[in-house]
Amino acid sequence: MAHEIDVAKYIDHTNLKPYATEEDIIKLCDEAKEYGFYAVCVNPYRVKLAKERLKGSGVKVATVIGFPLGATPIEVKVFEARKALEDGADELDMVINIGALKDKNYDYVKKDIEEVVRVAHERGAIVKVIIETCYLSEEEKVKACELAKEAGADFVKTSTGFGTGGATVEDVSLMRKVVGPEMGVKASGGIRTYEQAFAMIEAGANRIGTSSGAKIAEGARSAGS
Repeated sequence: MAHEIDVAKYIDHTNLKPYATEEDIIKLCDEAKEYGFYAVCVNPYRVKLAKERLKGSGVKVATVIGFPLGATPIEVKVFEARKALEDGADELDMVINIGALKDKNYDYVKKDIEEVVRVAHERGAIVKVIIETCYLSEEEKVKACELAKEAGADFVKTSTGFGTGGATVEDVSLMRKVVGPEMGVKASGGIRTYEQAFAMIEAGANRIGTSSGAKIAEGARSAGS
C-alpha cells in the first residue's frame, strides 16, 4: 500500500533556481529537517550555507556539477566537484556530456563521469549522473546508463529540471532495468504530487528530486490517514 512507504526518506528537497536567495535556502533546509527528507539539493554557491543550517540533523547536502547543460570540459567538472566537496557536499549530481553522447564519443563520456566519481569517492561522497532523458533516444538512454554504471557512479538520474521534459515512469523503469538492482535511480523533474512520487518509486526510483517536497510529504500523510 502507498502509505507504507516513508516517502520523505526518498526526497532530495531541491531549490536550484538561479534567483534563490539565502532566505529561500534556509527555508528549504528547515523544511528538510521538519519532514525528515534524505537530502537538500542546492547550487554550489549555497553548499556552505546548507551544510551549516543542517548541522547535526542527518540531512545530506547534494549539489550540482556541470549544471544544467553538462557541456563544460572534464577538468572544469573535476574542479567544481572538488570545491563542492571542500564546502561540505555529501552528494554530487553531475550532468552527462549530452553532445558527446550523441557523437557516440563514449570514451569521453565515460571518462567525464569517472573523473568526477574518483574525486567524490576519495571523500566518501556519492555521484548521481543526470542523463537528461528529454534529449535522448531510447538507445541513448540505455547507453548513458551503461556508461554511468561502468564509470562507477552511484546513481543515474532522469533530468535537470531545466530541459524540455522531466521524469516519466517509463524512463525510470527503463533506467532501473539497465542498471540493475545494485545502483540507484533518481527521478527528478516535474514531480509535484505524492501520487507522482509514489508512481516513480513503484517504477524503480529510490530517490526523488523535487522542489515540492513539503507538498508531497503532506500528500503522503493524507494517503496514510
